[in-house]
Amino acid sequence: MARIISIDYGKKRCGLAVTDPLQIIATGLTTVSSDDLIYFLKKYFSEEKVSEAIIGYPKNLDGSATDITAKVEKFFRQFQKIFPAIPVSLIDERYTSKMASRAIVESGLKKKDRRDKSLIDEVSAVILLQGYLQSKQQL
Repeated sequence: MARIISIDYGKKRCGLAVTDPLQIIATGLTTVSSDDLIYFLKKYFSEEKVSEAIIGYPKNLDGSATDITAKVEKFFRQFQKIFPAIPVSLIDERYTSKMASRAIVESGLKKKDRRDKSLIDEVSAVILLQGYLQSKQQL
């Protein structure tokens, strides 16, 4: 089996998570500058088999677009064009950043380490991917 990759796209950086090859559990991969994301993905896809990608789709609580929704939609179209063999989906990411922050606090990290925004982005990608895996199991 191949991995599933999750992308928490941001203005400055993107958190990435992947499944194990059996698609059972999600783990953090890294955080990459938004400008370097396509280059990173090309390299990663040349080294690892990836069967599917999900991208966090930011929405406000009322369902309206956020200040970054249009950029995520643009990246989604770019991903489809550059990687046509990899199915990609937009997945609602409301609450993932709050859940990531809470998980980091509960992990016992020092306050200084908890301020690391890239860690929040990576954990958000893990939460997004783990939720996606759970929803697939329920089908």
